[in-house]
Amino acid sequence: MMFFIIMSIVVLQRLIELFVARRNEKWMRSQGAFEAGAAHYPIMVTMHIAFFVSFLLEVVVLGRTLSPIWIVLLGIFLLTQAARIWCLLSLGKFWNTKIIILPGAAVVRRGPYRWIRHPNYLIVTIELLVLPLLFGAYFTAILYSLLNIWMLSVRIPAEEKALKEVTNYRETFSLE
Repeated sequence: MMFFIIMSIVVLQRLIELFVARRNEKWMRSQGAFEAGAAHYPIMVTMHIAFFVSFLLEVVVLGRTLSPIWIVLLGIFLLTQAARIWCLLSLGKFWNTKIIILPGAAVVRRGPYRWIRHPNYLIVTIELLVLPLLFGAYFTAILYSLLNIWMLSVRIPAEEKALKEVTNYRETFSLE
């Protein structure tokens, strides 16, 4: 029962985030923004959908059960959800699931972005590990953690390259 409650909440959260992302994208494009890294975006979306399918199948079909340390894992997961919302609120209209860049915009340096350049990616990395571990879905935890590392090795350089080219990103984060 706990699995289906958490899964439903997470899926609903992701759907709301897609609505927010589309609204933000429309606003940013109306201001002259462009998309970077568009080629890998469908692969990333497919990976995240496959994560949920794998997670569901592993728990339901293979009968995985709640971890003995579920309370700790649930606590970590809930903290990541709070941090995820903090990221979204900190970026405001600039938050998106795509890499949407507004030339000349000042890079956001508030909230968790004061201390780390890509906190949302760290949060997703933790989620992709902790959520399956919470329910003993070890295959999903390992496979999608590895796939996420690969995806971020493509996505972060694409995002940073675009930000360096048309915003104050380089100066804001004291990069060469």
